[in-house]
Amino acid sequence: MTPIDALQQLFLRAGAGWVLWLLGILSLVSVALTVERWLVLRARGGDLRLLAARVGVLLHAGDRDGALRLLEGSPSVAAAIAAAGLRLGERGPKAAEYAMQSALALERGQLERGLIFLGTLGNNAPFVGLLGTVIGVIAAFEELGHAAPGHGGGTGAASQVASNAVMSSIAEALVATAVGLLVALPAVAAYNAFQRKITSLCQGSEALTNLVLAYMSDTTGPEGHQEAP
Repeated sequence: MTPIDALQQLFLRAGAGWVLWLLGILSLVSVALTVERWLVLRARGGDLRLLAARVGVLLHAGDRDGALRLLEGSPSVAAAIAAAGLRLGERGPKAAEYAMQSALALERGQLERGLIFLGTLGNNAPFVGLLGTVIGVIAAFEELGHAAPGHGGGTGAASQVASNAVMSSIAEALVATAVGLLVALPAVAAYNAFQRKITSLCQGSEALTNLVLAYMSDTTGPEGHQEAP
């Protein structure tokens, strides 16, 4: 038996049903991950305009500890980033800026957790479905070969029944590709939407980080030390 014959027999024995089961499981995981990420990103937003106004009032009054407590009590991404800079406010604006850049990278990594699965699934689910279709077509042509004259398939009505069975098998095989596309499209849409949301959240943090740096620059000297009153 040649390697091709061995692979053919392996595909025929396995069938295409396992591909549909695999796509079904991947689809459930995709839906669960999409819901989880949507809830997380929704909670990490918040009213940045109101938060910035309240932080600005506290910083203007010189209550840096109060501003820090307010930021730490907010679940928003921008608040977490600004709080990281405010904690190092005594070391000057440069240290605060570096701290906020580090916090931004950490926050973005947390927000993007699991998105690689959605992106990979969106890119590869159609190929998984195509594999099921190919296996189904192989099985259909195997049946067509057995139904051909000279291979015990007979002629006339029996041959027509065999041909109909082959066409039905091919139609069922194409379902795998359709299912693969149905799994991939929502995953790609969710991945793109979440990436846009994450970019928006990270860009929105500039409103608070620039505010914090502005008040620090106003109260520190050129070398990042507190100026004498």
